[in-house]
Amino acid sequence: MYLTSFGAAEGVTGSCHLLEIGDRRVLLDCGMFQGLRSDRERNDDGFDFDPSSIDLLIVSHAHLDHIGRIPLLFKEGFRGRIVSTRATFELARLSLMDAANLIMTEAQRANHKRKLGTERIEPLYTDEDVLDVLEIWREFVEFGQTTRVWDELTFTFHEAGHILGSAMVELQLREGDIQRSFVFSGDLGNLDKPIINDPSVAPTCDIALMESTYGDRDHRPFKDTIAELEYVVAETLGRGGNVVIPTFAMQRAQELLYVLYEAWKNDRIPGDAKIFLDSPMAIDATRIFERHPEQYDQHAVILKKNGETPFNFPALTYTRDTRDSIAINAVGGGAVILAGSGMVSGGRVLHHLRHNLSREQSSLVICGYQARGTTGRRIVEGAPFVKLHRESIPVNAQVHTINGFSAHAGQNELTNWAEETGASHIFLVHGEPEKKEELQRHLKKEMDVKSVSTLQYAKAIDLAALDVS
Repeated sequence: MYLTSFGAAEGVTGSCHLLEIGDRRVLLDCGMFQGLRSDRERNDDGFDFDPSSIDLLIVSHAHLDHIGRIPLLFKEGFRGRIVSTRATFELARLSLMDAANLIMTEAQRANHKRKLGTERIEPLYTDEDVLDVLEIWREFVEFGQTTRVWDELTFTFHEAGHILGSAMVELQLREGDIQRSFVFSGDLGNLDKPIINDPSVAPTCDIALMESTYGDRDHRPFKDTIAELEYVVAETLGRGGNVVIPTFAMQRAQELLYVLYEAWKNDRIPGDAKIFLDSPMAIDATRIFERHPEQYDQHAVILKKNGETPFNFPALTYTRDTRDSIAINAVGGGAVILAGSGMVSGGRVLHHLRHNLSREQSSLVICGYQARGTTGRRIVEGAPFVKLHRESIPVNAQVHTINGFSAHAGQNELTNWAEETGASHIFLVHGEPEKKEELQRHLKKEMDVKSVSTLQYAKAIDLAALDVS
């Protein structure tokens, strides 16, 4: 009975954890490495295990760093079962098709630059590979529903509160006379966020595999975050500028619409503000959110019952077509522009920053995690210039980093979750080294636990040998 991590062991991205129970092989997530070029290039290396040997893939949620290599897994021989919540499947279908199109475009662009006769670059995977995966991804499990897969394995999904459909995974493992209860946190959500429910109480277990993205600190109260965003928007629009918000298409875009709707409705931002959601993917994701009110929190349910929606109000404009997106650049002031990508690593936000980043009267609001090597990270770290579409743009706009929007639990929430599990052994993943080390020190100090340790890439842990008494 072994646990081996093949991603997110020594960094945040690339979630991929292998459980071996007898001759059964279960994969928890199969995500893409993101951030620095050296990290991204790891995606091209394939897998350090045989994809055809995997019997079951359990998907915690639909962010690319948890699902982005599933088509590659299929391409290299995986033909097992895939299970997730239905909302995760719907968001993953959207995200993977978008990723495939980007991968194919990048390969085509690179081949165009190569000399005639040199070996062509093959895309990591194509849209056809994604469609093939979606054909076998047909098992959907509700929260709280216990599913027996084999005698060796049963599992239950619990609400993780990270994005729509996100789950922590409780597994009961059996190998001969040995039994172990095991919980994979997936990505745990922050508390009191809009739209979806908070994380449920953690199930008790012997062994926990826990994320540590923000293991070194807590987030500010969300009400303070909302107040700061409202102030930045009102102040920027008041001086004739625009607010550009690089936006993740899933969850972050919908939360921002929720907050902006409440501010607009209650006159906390100018009534003539023009709010643009300039992201076809975010627009499609918003439609998926509208189809899953069963995951709404109490306030969102009340809004829906009252016939209100943060996804359709007079100040809001969806810009799906490229022509409509370009037209936004003619708006000299009074606009709030939500556009991807969230880490300023591509997408329509680059065009909006080309028109606004050099303007002192405009503002850039960073409200999400910025991975190492991304343009967003460089701006946050104070770069005076950034390169956008091969053009050096001065950073003259006011830059506001508002971390309270994080969809990840902070140190206090992570600690509470770990205590709820009652685990004898906790393994930390999904964090930059210094953040994991700080959380490790904190948990050892605060908890009565046999061990808190970090995983190493491809180093197997014998779960049966762990003392869980």
